[in-house]
Amino acid sequence: MERANEVLHLRSNESEMVSEIVVNPHEPQVGPSFYEDFALRGIRVHRVQPGFIFCTFKVPPRLIDRTGNLAGGAIANLIDIVGNSLIYRLGQPMNVSVDMSISYLSNAKLDDELEITSKLLGKIGSVSGTSVIIKKKASGEIIAEGRHSLFSRLKSKI
Repeated sequence: MERANEVLHLRSNESEMVSEIVVNPHEPQVGPSFYEDFALRGIRVHRVQPGFIFCTFKVPPRLIDRTGNLAGGAIANLIDIVGNSLIYRLGQPMNVSVDMSISYLSNAKLDDELEITSKLLGKIGSVSGTSVIIKKKASGEIIAEGRHSLFSRLKSKI
């Protein structure tokens, strides 16, 4: 343990160097990023109300895992993005995920049409909670349900 503490301890010159680091904000981007084009292309928003979003998504080949199912990471990404969309405000700093819990209940296959519903559960101070349900449009079978807590510097009411 002493050796670990010794290795991890910052020397005074290292501490000064860290305190002088300047991180500039990202430049605004024109058009979609690779991430947006790859992971989010195909989401169709049908209804937006305060504290509620409803959209659909057809499972594309690019998000299928080797077993032929919608990849777990793609499901987590959909929950993250659609949940975050409830509290994101254009021109404001991006929200930060504090906690996300996902129950994977079933599988979605290539070309399955999914319904994604996101609801605002509440807001206390700078922390908001959302619930996102992903289900098959044809059968109503729930694929996944996620709860998402986000921190935002935005102080106004939602």
